[in-house]
Amino acid sequence: MRVISGKLKGRSIETINDHSTRPTSDKVKESLFNIIGPYFSSGKVLDLFAGSGGLGIEAISRGADHAIFVDQQRRVVQVIKKNLASLNITEQAEVYQNDAFRALKALGKRKVKFNYIFIDPPYNKNVYQLLMEEIVKQNIISNDTIIVCEHDQKLNLADQIALFKKTRTEKYGSSIAISFYKRKDEENE
Repeated sequence: MRVISGKLKGRSIETINDHSTRPTSDKVKESLFNIIGPYFSSGKVLDLFAGSGGLGIEAISRGADHAIFVDQQRRVVQVIKKNLASLNITEQAEVYQNDAFRALKALGKRKVKFNYIFIDPPYNKNVYQLLMEEIVKQNIISNDTIIVCEHDQKLNLADQIALFKKTRTEKYGSSIAISFYKRKDEENE
């Protein structure tokens, strides 16, 4: 896997080579960022179920100021930290080994606000609505927050969840879909 664009373009990212993670392919990542960006002049990113950290790293490469990576697996967290160090962007990142819901509560207590939130849980866990409700409850969103959910194509995510409205869903290959959410009052599409 590699960084697709930005200041780190072409640099490699180490992944976990087993079934515990599902790295977002370069093709899907490129499409996703072309939809939400493709480049940022600043902003904070939350990468939940971060895996190798590819989405948060790509966001930093494209101009995000800071990214917080959350994953429950110890080996995965070690890989994220290794990737950040090899790319010399550790000062722009925080990495936490934690359950997603506990991490959201901790971020809420810190009063952190995110411009971009990536949610990519294991496909067998349909927790998108609960996670988005918790994100709103913890008030870690800004007026222009975009939430990006990677999910199985068979799963049809709700058109509206909490303060957010689905603006589009893109399908990739035979199994992957990505749904994009914006605040209802901010939706321009």
